[in-house]
Amino acid sequence: MKLKKEHYIIFTIIITEVLGLTLIIPFLPLFAKDLGASPLIIGLILMSFSFFQFFTSPILGKLSDHFGRKPLLIITQISTCISFLILGYANTIWLLLLSRIVDGLFGSNLVIARAYLTDITTKKDRSKAFGLSNAAYAFGFMLGPGIGGFLANLTPLSFRLPSLIAAGISFITILFTIFFIKETVKKKKKIKISFNIFPFASILKYLKNVNVSLLLIQLFLLSFGNSIAFETFALFANMHLGLSALVIGYILVYLSILAVLINGIFISKLINYLGEMKLKNISQFFFLIGLIIVAFSKNTFVLLLGLTIYMIGGMTTTILMGEISRRISNKEQGEILGVQTSLRGITEIIGPLVGGFMLNYFIPNYLILVAAFFAFIGLLINFISNRNIHSLNPK
Repeated sequence: MKLKKEHYIIFTIIITEVLGLTLIIPFLPLFAKDLGASPLIIGLILMSFSFFQFFTSPILGKLSDHFGRKPLLIITQISTCISFLILGYANTIWLLLLSRIVDGLFGSNLVIARAYLTDITTKKDRSKAFGLSNAAYAFGFMLGPGIGGFLANLTPLSFRLPSLIAAGISFITILFTIFFIKETVKKKKKIKISFNIFPFASILKYLKNVNVSLLLIQLFLLSFGNSIAFETFALFANMHLGLSALVIGYILVYLSILAVLINGIFISKLINYLGEMKLKNISQFFFLIGLIIVAFSKNTFVLLLGLTIYMIGGMTTTILMGEISRRISNKEQGEILGVQTSLRGITEIIGPLVGGFMLNYFIPNYLILVAAFFAFIGLLINFISNRNIHSLNPK
């Protein structure tokens, strides 16, 4: 795959966006607690971003298909920057909540950035491009929490500092977009866009599309299993093996490094060597086996082994994104990526609730087994999808 200048710019934008977002992860719950929020309110604040992004991602993606990637990318980045500024100057719980709602409503910049990638990448190389974008995401995620935690502990009043630095980083990405990004979508003179409050129309549209319906269901099941297992991973690791916050932090850094290597280096080489179909089959099997090993781990070494196999299995998501993109018209790339984000948003809303319920009422490893069950269903659907492909393309 030959990378263009625009690829590097988009990857840089993704890194800086994720870096800005993850700077606030370590302290946001503590900030809310200091402002007097109860655990329930803190949960609602954390959930609000995914909740509102679920509604708006397909709309913003569709708008970018019609009006162009660049203006929508600028608008969404401005929204993210404003949300960080609100967070930095928040002195009430309501302002804290408002900051997450603003970013959730209008801050789908990663959706637009990935849509831009589809515009500048050949269909053949889109899985590789998505892999590199996921590597950029993981790299930003690897750096952000550590830096944010360090900044938040500089002084007793420095919870605001990471937020303001995140706003500054977001502002830099706005400048990058304005000066270095060229528009890839030809604007239409007459357009008609229906704005639905709920994105179900777009979701149903593609679930009825026989070319991508099974792929979207697979993507949803994998995301749901991942959300159930790892939104509450820190609590699971503590209850199951008694791991401390420090050890869990090291494990998360290890997983981020692994994600960078897998998505940034290995997936491209493996696609060239095995082909996407075979790699998807293998990686989806790894996804399931990794979860089962984690569920029955008795020590940290076995836990890390399971997590490593699971992360290798995560290549399935990247390959599915590339396959879905190839099966959809270039005029609908923003909308389909928005639909994928909304489906993932559903899992990020429901998954932590299911995870919390399982940890509260059952032994910890049942949590991972439930996630493995959804991965198993995804594997069965993958088998059905492969049979359909062979029946449509007989030798």
